[in-house]
Amino acid sequence: MSEQKQLFSQEIINALKAWEVRYPQNQKKSVILPGLHVLQDHNGGYLTVQLMDNLARYLGVDNASVYEVATFYSMYDLEPVGRHKLNVCTNVSCMLNGAKEIVRYIENKLGIKAGQTTADGRVTLRTVECQGACCGAPMLEVDKVFYENLDFEKVDQLLDNLE
Repeated sequence: MSEQKQLFSQEIINALKAWEVRYPQNQKKSVILPGLHVLQDHNGGYLTVQLMDNLARYLGVDNASVYEVATFYSMYDLEPVGRHKLNVCTNVSCMLNGAKEIVRYIENKLGIKAGQTTADGRVTLRTVECQGACCGAPMLEVDKVFYENLDFEKVDQLLDNLE
């Protein structure tokens, strides 16, 4: 237990334990996905190698198991990001319904390109693969909340409401 305290704060340990009880004890790898979310949320929106290594040690799994999850999914960031993350789906349904135009519109409004963060550190814009909202295409994820059936007016409202 003392090693766990050295790895993470008590708040993080409590959050990880809340996830651990949802899975069989012999299935520690099941906690990797939610564990990475917990760590990312407590670290300003991104993961470090040290955090990933600590999660592997905490769960008793090899580092590669954690790295492969963190590098496979676009929901995890391995470098600093803005206070707000905008993910525009550019897969087929969204693309056919104007996602590229939405991306260009946001790029112009924020003065950045997809994959970049505004100079003030407020917003990171990314294009991502399918977010599973094909019936509501095009869609934009803002800080883990999905907004569908976008048009420029809806985008303006969303961006204007960011702190």
